[in-house]
Amino acid sequence: MSELRRIVVIRRDNIGDLVCTTPLIAALRARYPQAWIGALVNSYNAPVLEGSRDLSAVYSYEKRKHQGTHGGIVGTLIERLRLIRSLRAQNLDCAVIATSSHVARTVTLAAMLRPRTIAGFVDGKRPDARIHLPVPQQSTAGLHEVEAVYRLAPLLGIDAPIPPLRIAPAGDAIATARSALERAGLAGRVLVGVHLSARRPSQHWPAERYAELIVQLQERFGVASVLFWSPGAEDQPQHPGDDRKSAEVVKRVAGRAPLLAYPTTELRALIGALSICNVVICPDGGAMHLAAALGKPVVALFGDSPIERWRPWGVPHRVLRPESRNLADLPLEPVLEAFRALG
Repeated sequence: MSELRRIVVIRRDNIGDLVCTTPLIAALRARYPQAWIGALVNSYNAPVLEGSRDLSAVYSYEKRKHQGTHGGIVGTLIERLRLIRSLRAQNLDCAVIATSSHVARTVTLAAMLRPRTIAGFVDGKRPDARIHLPVPQQSTAGLHEVEAVYRLAPLLGIDAPIPPLRIAPAGDAIATARSALERAGLAGRVLVGVHLSARRPSQHWPAERYAELIVQLQERFGVASVLFWSPGAEDQPQHPGDDRKSAEVVKRVAGRAPLLAYPTTELRALIGALSICNVVICPDGGAMHLAAALGKPVVALFGDSPIERWRPWGVPHRVLRPESRNLADLPLEPVLEAFRALG
């Protein structure tokens, strides 16, 4: 591929997926330091790239399942058309489809931007003459998502080892979290971030075990905890929340261990607060990948998702999964032992 001057990287799925794409974005910047490099993402995961020194611009659009925050279906479509026109005006050399699964829909979106070429993976359902296949084409079996996406690197003229994950917490989000710690009397304490929200039922750990974890972290190791969760009711159609579960945890912990309850309505707030924690304990999901990108040691609780593909990348970690692959069956003691083993 010839020298690229104007590139857009498309990653339209979840938070962790986009975090796992930041090494490829960093490698593109290192390879093409003078290029215009943009990212096209969705409004849900866009804050992952806030403050990125590797990107010239970040474009985001609202996915259908998240509609309702920008004027409903009509407003969403109008905004998407404006975004497409704006990216077309960049006269793109290359659109990079930075995912190895569910490619067909993203190919359609990439083609609408009218780049000179599209770099990506063909999934066997919708081949496109403008797509350059990685050579040699390899299976993603056994690969981490970071490695799977980075297979595009040679196609883009990159011959370098995989860079680390990279995200940049916002200064005001860090300051807000530090202020909350001071008000709670926890400034200067060793902090364990405990995030309890998870999308899939197999990734749900019971509230009573989260509560006892927080108590035992204090009693055995002398550390304080910050409890994170996605606020809202469990039956919210767009983003189910965990207010009831977190309230139960806080009630069970009250008077027994130092705890800051820290719901995060915005992703940037979660990133800022995770950045001031020393260790993070959480289910497999977006928060786990954010913690890894922030360089935090992680105790990761897995249900039925593949560990080899989604384990924390590039940081000290311990992964726990019960034989049933249902996190509800995981007892407390292995989690405490995993924390101890991280040192």
